[in-house]
Amino acid sequence: MSQGQWYPPEWPDRIRALAAGELTAVAPRRAATVMLLRDPGADSGGTTAGPVVHMLRRRTSMAFAGGAYAYPGGGVDPRDDDRLIGWAGPSLEYWAARLGVATVTEAQAVVCAAVRETFEESGVLLAGETPGTVVGDTTGADWEADREALVARDLSFAEFLDRRGLLLRSDLLGAWARWITPEFEPRRYDTWFFVAALPEGQRTRAVSTEADRTVWIAPAEATRRYDLGELLMMPPTVSTLRALTPYRTAAEALGAAEAQDLTPVLAQARLEGDELVLSWPGHDEFTKHVPTAGEGGGPA
Repeated sequence: MSQGQWYPPEWPDRIRALAAGELTAVAPRRAATVMLLRDPGADSGGTTAGPVVHMLRRRTSMAFAGGAYAYPGGGVDPRDDDRLIGWAGPSLEYWAARLGVATVTEAQAVVCAAVRETFEESGVLLAGETPGTVVGDTTGADWEADREALVARDLSFAEFLDRRGLLLRSDLLGAWARWITPEFEPRRYDTWFFVAALPEGQRTRAVSTEADRTVWIAPAEATRRYDLGELLMMPPTVSTLRALTPYRTAAEALGAAEAQDLTPVLAQARLEGDELVLSWPGHDEFTKHVPTAGEGGGPA
């Protein structure tokens, strides 16, 4: 197992408690995260064969996955589905079916979370005044004021779009994967992973208060450094990075999204002899064997 896998020291005890019926699983909160891609420019020196992805390193002080590299993302705001918003691209009915949710309002909430969180954590906005346009530079003081108001929840995303006369460009997103935090975790998320290309004229900014570093990196390089133990990541991040490596351009990756399996991935813990075995179905590389009388460790 890679030395870069995020593995909290309290997990073994929590796994044992869950297996013994001493721990009640909390309900996961819905969330969305976006793998924002761009094709490397001339400044890459020709060393990067495919697109690079924007990643943030979570502050070590964060209660969940501190120090781990991740994508921009976060939880659904209860106001993300309180009214219909300006919408471009596939219908809400399409998105409900694609995401596996029961209603169009649930679908809107998840897609809104993806677009809103990307803007909040990177300054990139997947919206435009018409179905065929996307906003340009979003680095001005007025944009920053709105971004901060969204982060503080002083402004809802629907209000933000309405005030600026913008449509959410859902066609700029592709749903890629869905992972659910293990049942023994105290903070749980039901997270949809999306892929998107950086819109022309926009650039990312290091604005997230939850991150201490941002980087554009090729998926193959990120996983190589994870395998060496240089970059700390959670299983879904590693899995989605590996899935991106075959694609030669951001557009090619976005075009492949429709074929991706959105069956939720949920970790399982079982007792085998003197070991607890933690596994993610379909993702054998993340399997962890924990001695039933052993102590928890750091990343493993």
